Amino acid sequence: MKLAVFSAKSYDRAYLDEVRTAHHPQLRIEYHAFALSAETVPLACDCDAVCVFVNDTLDAPVLRALHEGGVRAIVLRCAGFNHVDLGTAEELGLFVANVPAYSPEAVAEFAVALIQTLNRKTHRAYNRVREGNFNIEGLLGSTLHGKTVGIVGVGRIGLATARIFHGFGCKLLAHDPFASEEFRPYGAIVDLETLLRESEIVSLHCPLNEGTRHLINEQTLALMRPGAMLVNTSRGGLIDSSAVIQALKTHHLGGLALDVYEAEGELFYNDHSGEIIDDDVLMRLMTFPNVLVCGHQGFFTREALTEIAGVTLSNLADFTNGRSCRNSLVAEGHVLVRNDTAPVRL
Repeated sequence: MKLAVFSAKSYDRAYLDEVRTAHHPQLRIEYHAFALSAETVPLACDCDAVCVFVNDTLDAPVLRALHEGGVRAIVLRCAGFNHVDLGTAEELGLFVANVPAYSPEAVAEFAVALIQTLNRKTHRAYNRVREGNFNIEGLLGSTLHGKTVGIVGVGRIGLATARIFHGFGCKLLAHDPFASEEFRPYGAIVDLETLLRESEIVSLHCPLNEGTRHLINEQTLALMRPGAMLVNTSRGGLIDSSAVIQALKTHHLGGLALDVYEAEGELFYNDHSGEIIDDDVLMRLMTFPNVLVCGHQGFFTREALTEIAGVTLSNLADFTNGRSCRNSLVAEGHVLVRNDTAPVRL
């Protein structure tokens, strides 16, 4: 079995090699630092399987080219699969599996870290002090205790976020069509409009599909409390970036923290510090003093990388050995999870 790993960073190589050496010594891995795309797909054509990440391209033309080249399995080292054409994968009989949950506390803790940073302006204080400026004017924040926090999507990550905010003494609201009873001890499950109207902080933890794309738009932003904070550590496409810019310009939105961005594919996970970035929307967002943008690093902990590598190669081993794989998205010619459904639990 030969596996081509795309969008491979040094940490991907280190953790995958560790798991391969310990548990899958017969597996041959070929690493590519660049993304899978129509231009790079020929490099996988002597492989049995490919391993991809969030910004690799897996549309119909790429999937057909992979299949023609002999690839029969696609393993995602991520939870999201909105970038995979599952209908075409079903048609071709390709095996597709993801890593549905890995250290949900990692993303939850990062979301809270962004909120704390934006609220107390520690990023600005850090820069001031390094220049010898110890003036605290302009750094006024709010106490989180007693604030109302709205969590959109209370799957594993949303629940982990709720537990942290509950510890802060916040009032919690959640919106999720599939919310479980696990959230009940922390707060109330409400409709999206109620959550947006009443929350002082809104944190997004739902998957991206046709039902959630641009969930935050001009209309839903207008429902939010003036001065509220919005945080997205899930998928960039949940937010209409242009609408958010307008809400920031009118001061209706009090703060924005992003670990994801809807056009991140060509930018994130690579160093562009010596280049001119021609994404005017992203550059405009970063001019606001009340906006934080990170490069999709919420998952980036040792524990999460260990689990991602282990589950990814275990999924591939299930395929190789003809075993049933609990993380399959497509199996035996049937799509098990579709992207065009209503919001599902993350």
